[in-house]
Amino acid sequence: MADDASLMFLIDADHGQFYVQDVEPYDAWMAEHAMDPGLPPAGWTEEAVHVHRIGVEPHSISVGTARDDMVESLIAIHASRPTTEPTAEHVVEADLAAPTGQLTISSPGVHPEDGPIMTVPAGLLRARVSYIPSGPPAVDTNGGPGGHFLYRIDLWPTDEARGLVVLRQGPNPWGG
Repeated sequence: MADDASLMFLIDADHGQFYVQDVEPYDAWMAEHAMDPGLPPAGWTEEAVHVHRIGVEPHSISVGTARDDMVESLIAIHASRPTTEPTAEHVVEADLAAPTGQLTISSPGVHPEDGPIMTVPAGLLRARVSYIPSGPPAVDTNGGPGGHFLYRIDLWPTDEARGLVVLRQGPNPWGG
């Protein structure tokens, strides 16, 4: 799978999640909608928690992790739709609007200005999140419950919004 650009990183998946966001438009959207009682925080609906494993909001994807710990992730940018990773246990796709072309990676414990930043094609992107079984990262972890995965996020430009689709459903329960 040839990547135009990629970023491998470790992040503290505090509360079992991390975020990939175009922060400026996301913050503007949040300023208008943050107090809406009908919107679940970070897009975490009941279905998102138990089926998709990702929360989706405008300009943001929250990736649910199997551990509340340091996790490895890879973001890869492609010119067109890549092949699906055959070893992935769970695979889901969603749309991600990135009008500024700057994605930040953060979590409840990592502020956007402290996390990795990646330049992507500005506009509508398709995001595929693949949960690939792996060993523990090469850093000290808290030894808590949950399997180790590489959270691979493949991004490519698209002209058409398609919504959220589960391509491969992993086992349930999965997080610990």
